[in-house]
Amino acid sequence: MRRHSCFVILFCGIFLPGILGFPQTNTSIDCDSLLPNYEVEPQTSAPPYIIAVAFDNFETGNEIQVTLEALGEAGFKGFNLQAREIDGDIPVGTFKITDPNTKGLECHNVTNSALTHSNSDVKQKITTTWIAPPHVRELQFIATVVQNLENFWVGIQSKTLTPMLSESVNGTGKSKRKVCFEYIC
Repeated sequence: MRRHSCFVILFCGIFLPGILGFPQTNTSIDCDSLLPNYEVEPQTSAPPYIIAVAFDNFETGNEIQVTLEALGEAGFKGFNLQAREIDGDIPVGTFKITDPNTKGLECHNVTNSALTHSNSDVKQKITTTWIAPPHVRELQFIATVVQNLENFWVGIQSKTLTPMLSESVNGTGKSKRKVCFEYIC
């Protein structure tokens, strides 16, 4: 009888929180809505985090360093970072996994199109490399950052990055287009 009581207590302690849906420390964040997988409203105050980007312009294939950083000492446990075209709602480009606190996510059938936390350790900063895809308009990096189970911010944005029109410029920096004078070509 005593053996059964220990088993029941052990079973309830390990499995009951997951069965009843109590918040877990392993938070996942939806690729589309950028909302965490639990029922708490996002913070509406200014986020204590920034997304810093190494460049203002990009070309297809460029590798751009991106940093998500806490402004204070609170740090963060979880995040989802994506590049999205202005007014777009799906991730563009891919991330190179360079920080051990990060891992890639597959959003819309594209491997590493989003970046997330690989553990729930408190982080002050993560740095990654984003690879620019072809045929992309102006974009921003956008993130959800989870400080703890009660506090998270959605829609943190970087500065806007603009594509360079490399298709119309050759190696000398001069236009490849013909110039027509007086409508004669």
